Amino acid sequence: MKRLLATLFLCTVTAVAHAEISQKFGPLEIHYNALITDELLPEVARAYKIERSKTRGLVTISVLKKNQVGVPMPVLARITVYVTNPSQQLANITLREVREGSAIYYLGEFRVTPPDTLKFTATIEAEGEPKREMEFSQKFYK
Repeated sequence: MKRLLATLFLCTVTAVAHAEISQKFGPLEIHYNALITDELLPEVARAYKIERSKTRGLVTISVLKKNQVGVPMPVLARITVYVTNPSQQLANITLREVREGSAIYYLGEFRVTPPDTLKFTATIEAEGEPKREMEFSQKFYK
């Protein structure tokens, strides 16, 4: 399963290699990405019960916090995400938590009609840290 996780993140990184895929907030590092689910390998989509489609998107978020020696480690977080299209239509994205070994990440699916640029707004609450809000945009191609 760890190989599938690595493959999933490899797919997301290569899909938007030009984009920044993390933001830092003090000791927190938020890694994120969004892609069309059709770009996922079939075995990865099956393993994570994700529908592959040219009109479905997937957002991935993971939260890391530096431990006492400064090494980023995965942490649990309460995350809410909504997406806005160019017409200012708003939709909430329901995230599900996935744990594999020490890895913790959150996956959420949404509708997309390429070509389109969507704006994502995420609120992240990790234990012992103030609530953080971040935004990013992603262009989706046909």
